Amino acid sequence: MDLPIGYRKFHKQKFFNYQMNRLHSLGYSKGEEIEEAAKEISNSADYVRVFKKLAYKASADGRLQNAAFYLRSAEFFTAFDSADRLATYQEFQDIFYTAFADENISRQTIAYQGGSLPAMELNPKGKKGTILLFGGFDSLIEEFFVIWKYFATAGYRVIAFEGPGQGGALQLHGLHFDHDWEKPVGAVLDHFEIDEATLIGISMGGYWAIRAAAYEKRIRQVVSWPPVYDWMEQIPAFAQSMVFPLLKFEGFMNGNIRLRMRLAPILDHAIKQAMFMVGKEQPMDAVRWLLGMNKSHVSSDKVKQDVLLLGGESDSFQPVKLLHKQRKALTNARSVSSRIFTKAEHADMHCQMGNLNLALSEIENWLSGLQRTP
Repeated sequence: MDLPIGYRKFHKQKFFNYQMNRLHSLGYSKGEEIEEAAKEISNSADYVRVFKKLAYKASADGRLQNAAFYLRSAEFFTAFDSADRLATYQEFQDIFYTAFADENISRQTIAYQGGSLPAMELNPKGKKGTILLFGGFDSLIEEFFVIWKYFATAGYRVIAFEGPGQGGALQLHGLHFDHDWEKPVGAVLDHFEIDEATLIGISMGGYWAIRAAAYEKRIRQVVSWPPVYDWMEQIPAFAQSMVFPLLKFEGFMNGNIRLRMRLAPILDHAIKQAMFMVGKEQPMDAVRWLLGMNKSHVSSDKVKQDVLLLGGESDSFQPVKLLHKQRKALTNARSVSSRIFTKAEHADMHCQMGNLNLALSEIENWLSGLQRTP
């Protein structure tokens, strides 16, 4: 599939603009429709209303793939405490699997801690080996279908899954998040009786991929796209020393964070999403969850596999300074490769939205090179 190239100015608000570019870059939407929709959006409620309207129009026109992805975009901004959240998610699921019925998707459910992890398998007889893939903080496996399909078409057996705290594992089975990602990865490997695989984690999944590789030796290669390493490493050392004492003043911090959430849409989404994933109600619960992603927990020194780190020079969500720190920490890896994409390549944004094909070809070339290495 020829994916769009270029990061566009759909909306003046950066977070809305990124989500619109994410939708566009994944290939199952129309740029001109997003452009028109953006003119009607000034807040999250507008976003939900406008993209639902787009979804229903596309569905009425018989464009079910467009409809599915517009509905997912609406679901993304639906209030976490609203009954519409689950209803929209289920509607998206129904339309998606109808729209992509000809793609030979094998849907699976993997027993896990009293619930189930949703998974999809493509090209089960792939001769190049098995790739396990998953998204990050606020993604669903269906929305990254074009990525899964790329590797299946390239000859790999592809298994994409959602872990606890993600997608259907949370919304349908009530499984809250656990940073020890080797647990769901191990469950997936057991379910499919896999002895060795490549692991690819996208967005915040780049952190969990490194953590899983540190403790799950059936993983032979790992792609962190991009790394987190440690959220605190983004700020100067003197500022880091002030954070933990402040955390003791929980009431003050909760109030302060709620005020900042009202002023910053990206912070508002991030804190509410984290609270949703862990099943808690206070902003400080989200902060503790984020601080749980740190250089001690990720256990970089235990990673002994081949590692590929990917980043974008303008990534404001997971800046490249974290990639450099993660690379230095992988002291026992068999090999470490990294690639930082640039604005000139239209791939400098988070997860290379703007030129997704370039990142996919980079991963495929790296995997092919490892297969040629004795």
